[in-house]
Amino acid sequence: MPLPAPFDNLRLPVIAAPMFIVSNPELVIAQVRSGIVGSFPALNARPASQLDEWLCKIEEETEGSAPPFAVNLIVHKSNNRLQDDLAVLEKHKVPLVITSLGAIPEVNAAVHGWGGAVFHDVIDNRFARKAVEKGADGLIAVAAGAGGHAGTQSPFALVQEIRSWFDGPLALSGAISCGRSILAAQAMGADFAYIGSSWIATSEANAAEGYKQAIVDSHASDIVYSSLFTGVHGNYLRSSILASGLDPDNLPEGDKSAMDFGSGGNTAAKAWKDIWGAGQGVGAVERIESVADRVAALETEYQSAVTSLRGRTGID
Repeated sequence: MPLPAPFDNLRLPVIAAPMFIVSNPELVIAQVRSGIVGSFPALNARPASQLDEWLCKIEEETEGSAPPFAVNLIVHKSNNRLQDDLAVLEKHKVPLVITSLGAIPEVNAAVHGWGGAVFHDVIDNRFARKAVEKGADGLIAVAAGAGGHAGTQSPFALVQEIRSWFDGPLALSGAISCGRSILAAQAMGADFAYIGSSWIATSEANAAEGYKQAIVDSHASDIVYSSLFTGVHGNYLRSSILASGLDPDNLPEGDKSAMDFGSGGNTAAKAWKDIWGAGQGVGAVERIESVADRVAALETEYQSAVTSLRGRTGID
């Protein structure tokens, strides 16, 4: 199935994942200008009135760039801003909306009404089917090793099951931080690599310098999977858990009813302010650099991987 028109001219088949607190207009603008899809969570705009200002800024400073940008909406009942934020997105006719933690037909219909597309993130095939049944245009398969609210399934299993029935746009998330992994995602059947953690260690990201350096210093073994901090399982940097006075090897289960993507949670240490989210791909991030430099490096690695694969397989 051909991809929708906005994705025709990407420099790389990459969607930058929306990261709570970290993704800001400067990061999104740099991503789009570098030739990939940039995104941010609507909830990052605080107060809510700032969302309109952010969208105006992004539109103005990416005008003429080929890639679209995306806005992430948390559609869980705990998000009391959903309808107001949706109205702002409609005003700007945002081209791509990424929905998380629930699939709501009315939200999908609203986005379709202004000509936008909806990609929904899922952690297993059951949720994938529900999302498409409720009107999602594309899927984001959040596999084991992804930063934030990750799943536990192997990307091989998850993509295979989804592709057995779904031929629409599919992005793969999970420990993708180098060009070889982007190509691998395509080889498995995904259209896009969905990359988050590596953007944290960029000059444009809204992250503390300690957070950025921790991404550089960490490896896959430094990632802890826990539901404690938001009530939903996610991946976090071990060093930030230790710095908050908690034992990363003995964390209790979180209370999902305490989930609050504004300021609440299960501990005094807040995700993502104190407890830093990250995926298992952090080992590939070697320095803090600009988004432009990181995309250029990904492109070089990707092209090198294509050449290497041709040499190994004889595929033209």
